[in-house]
Amino acid sequence: MERLLFVVILYALPSFVVPIHNSSTGGCAIIRPPRDGGIRYRGLTQEQIRSVQILPVDYEIEYICRGNRVIVGPKVRKCLPNGTWTDLTLHSTCLLLCPRVWTSLENGRVMVKPPGPPVEGTVLHYSCHAGFILEGRNISHCTKLGKWDAPKPTCLYDRNYTGKKKLYIGALFPMSGGWPGGQACMPSAQMALDLVNNRSDILPDYELELIHYDSMCDPGEATKLLYDLLYTEPIKIVLMPGCSGVSTLVAEAARMWNLIVLSYGSSSPALSNRQRFPTFFRTHPSATLHNPTRVRLFQKWKWTRIATIQQTTEVFTSTLDDLEQRTKEAGIEISVRQSFLTDPAVAVKNLKRQDARIIVGLFYETEARKVFCEVFKEKLYGKKVVWFLIGWYADNWFKIKDPAIDCTVENMTEAVEGHVTTEIVMLNPETVRGVSNMTSQEFIAALMSRLGGKNPEDTGGFQEAPLAYDAVWALALALNKTVAPLKAKGRRLEDFNYNNHDITSEIYRALNTSSFEGVSGQVVFDAQGSRMAMTLIEQLQGGSYKKISYYDSSQKNLSWFGNDVWIGAGPPADRTVVIEEYRYLSQKLFAALSVFAGLGILFGIVCLTFNIYNGNVRYIQNSQPYLNNMTAVGCMMALAAVFPLGIDGHHVHRSQFPVVCQFRLWLLGLGFSLAYGSMFTKIWWVHTLFTKKDEKKEKKKQHLEPWKLYATVGVLLAIDFLSLMIWQIVDPLHITVEKFTREAPKEDLDVLIQPLLEHCSSEKMNTWLGVVYGYKGLLLLLGIFLAYETKSVSTEKINDHRAVGMAIYNVAVLCLITAPVTMILTSQQDASFAFAALAVVFSAYITLVVLFVPKMRRLITRGEWQSEQQDTLKTGSSTNNNDEEKSRQLERENRELQKIIQEKEERVSALRNQLAERQALRNRRRPSSGQNQNHNTPPPSSQPDPKSLLPPPGYPNPTTDNHSLPPSFSNSSNLYPADSKMSRNHCQNSQIPLLYK
Repeated sequence: MERLLFVVILYALPSFVVPIHNSSTGGCAIIRPPRDGGIRYRGLTQEQIRSVQILPVDYEIEYICRGNRVIVGPKVRKCLPNGTWTDLTLHSTCLLLCPRVWTSLENGRVMVKPPGPPVEGTVLHYSCHAGFILEGRNISHCTKLGKWDAPKPTCLYDRNYTGKKKLYIGALFPMSGGWPGGQACMPSAQMALDLVNNRSDILPDYELELIHYDSMCDPGEATKLLYDLLYTEPIKIVLMPGCSGVSTLVAEAARMWNLIVLSYGSSSPALSNRQRFPTFFRTHPSATLHNPTRVRLFQKWKWTRIATIQQTTEVFTSTLDDLEQRTKEAGIEISVRQSFLTDPAVAVKNLKRQDARIIVGLFYETEARKVFCEVFKEKLYGKKVVWFLIGWYADNWFKIKDPAIDCTVENMTEAVEGHVTTEIVMLNPETVRGVSNMTSQEFIAALMSRLGGKNPEDTGGFQEAPLAYDAVWALALALNKTVAPLKAKGRRLEDFNYNNHDITSEIYRALNTSSFEGVSGQVVFDAQGSRMAMTLIEQLQGGSYKKISYYDSSQKNLSWFGNDVWIGAGPPADRTVVIEEYRYLSQKLFAALSVFAGLGILFGIVCLTFNIYNGNVRYIQNSQPYLNNMTAVGCMMALAAVFPLGIDGHHVHRSQFPVVCQFRLWLLGLGFSLAYGSMFTKIWWVHTLFTKKDEKKEKKKQHLEPWKLYATVGVLLAIDFLSLMIWQIVDPLHITVEKFTREAPKEDLDVLIQPLLEHCSSEKMNTWLGVVYGYKGLLLLLGIFLAYETKSVSTEKINDHRAVGMAIYNVAVLCLITAPVTMILTSQQDASFAFAALAVVFSAYITLVVLFVPKMRRLITRGEWQSEQQDTLKTGSSTNNNDEEKSRQLERENRELQKIIQEKEERVSALRNQLAERQALRNRRRPSSGQNQNHNTPPPSSQPDPKSLLPPPGYPNPTTDNHSLPPSFSNSSNLYPADSKMSRNHCQNSQIPLLYK
């Protein structure tokens, strides 16, 4: 009852079809249904059916008939891109179906002419098996009324028969439909049965008989036929379906009846599921059998990266899933996986964009033409690309004109050249006689004879015919192998029924261990019941396929012919070969700047030697020579940093590069601190002591202690030292590699250059640089400010502070410009090094030249080479050769003269007052105005000489009673020659005493 319910459910299942819509323009006009029938429009509602006039390309319609009528002719039509429907030359009619019971005869056979469903005009010919006698008419016709014109005959047991017992095989051969493989497979199977039945060493007590129906490769039709096979006599010991869809249905239902299923034409990988199909075997290899061959070829050509593109169907999806699993186990990466439904344009573009080189294509022949038309447009072919396709396309598939594509035959031929195909070997290529005592060539000849000389290309299933032939032999050998084990258990094959699990287990065990040489090659089943067969590998060379190898997956043996041809020098690489190429500093630039730096170091040594040797010279002493020595040492350290700045992987190993990074950092850091710090110290103290006007006189009296200068430099040096030490302890420098955009070489090579550049860096490099640059930048700006403030200050204690200010200007400007520029140009090794090295070189040169060259020139031109003590012993006076000493002496004399002049002016003023009083007293004593007038003129003897009232030579003529010191007295150099002296006695002996006369 359970089995009956299962079959009824299968019988009643409706057909579910997913409509396929195409976005392209055009379509087909609605056609009229056949008489007594209609059309099922898939995916459309009744309202849409009434309003639609044009159906899109690739749309499918299905004919349906009323009542007990069935379709004879094409049942499904598809809209083509040219606006027509498929198979319009073949008419579809709805005819009454005569009862199918007449098409089977227990213990006999029925020949249906023409093959197909029993409709009007069908003729049945009956005959009985050996040991049975036919009772009734041996022929029956199906009338227009859907009835047979004669009762169904019966086969009665012949009690006098002593021959073989019958074993029945229920077969479903697709004589029509999507894959009419039964046209060649059924004659092939019948030929095998005849040979088996004539063998005395195989099933000597039994005779195999085939009961078959036309499944039309339709699961719905197969459901009805399966019901007839299971519920009509005789009992079938094995089922033999064809087509993957029909085999899936039969194999899933067969386990309910303890039936073994042996398929000859099913390739779907889904049928390898042993849990779902526990009793299923097939002589047609699974579509996944291509995958071990592909993996073996990938390994042979040393490819570890592939891409795939598939048509979205179950068979290709499951095949690709299996390929992905096998490639993963082999260490091969599927980098790109693309799929499409009808239009492969986007998928092909994605393959191109992602640099796919080794591409496995899984699609039907019509879609293959669409794919390679897009391949031609995208130029995804040639010596850098290899395509792997399925081998069961027609040999001229790419030359067939297809209205669905806009590429010419020449375009297609160019695009497909060099591709590789894998095809299951269905006919043994070797001339050997197998278990049937027939070679593969003899089999083909015998099959052609049975087909009556039909063209193999027009006969469905001709390629799969050897598989059907070997399927019958595999079944016969397995049944023969079970005779002895069953006899030991007290069982016989004729005792089989749908409830007998023991006989089924024996048949399963025998099939599972089958191994024999057939016309299709070695017949062996794997653990999933799938045939393990050889694979033929071909390559398209010059527009035609050439065999280049065979692969036996069971033996893992690759038979290589060595005639593979490639467009390039050999098999292409599976990806663009990336060559890492380090960018190194220009050696000419490094050598040139190293020479400048070396000369600068020599010049610094000269300056340092000069400063130390002449340290006792007063002029050198007044310039704070120890600070200048620090400046020279700092400049030499900074110049020495040019060498590690230019050292990279071209000179040292990567493991030694961090040491070079440390040298760069410490030499630059400490060199800057010594050189700039000593100059900053000078300018800082000059500003501190000599620029405050209110305290100027007091500050000038102060003495600048040298230890204060050294302490300032020490503080700056300690800050740098501690900051660098903390940096290197917390976040030490290490080598980092910067990657640039890949570059294609000028030559036509399948490589890309990956430029790399080594850097000295740390985890928080930007943070540390920000701290260091911020501190140094503030110090530079402060130095510029102090240099500007002290530009007019004159002091003998630091006599070169103006030169120091000029050096600070130059160093600050160069550093403030170079620091951000080198950060921007960090990816350009030559420019970055040139800016940094030139800034160091120019800063050091300018500093050394400004500070030391004027001193050298002064000492050389004026001969001031000896110390003050030595000069005194030779000349008796050190002031003759010292301008500053002369200046100080003149200032002292000037101050003394100013005091003397002030006293004399006060005396002159007092005398003038006395003269005025005396003159007034004389005027009062005169008696009359005339006399007064006469007396107004003093006697010559008493009138002082105007000339006698003039000041001494060189003094201004007094015009008022204001006796303040004239401005001209502010500088004694304007009053006296440089070599003259004036004492108090000299002034008293001048013309000033004439005022007393």
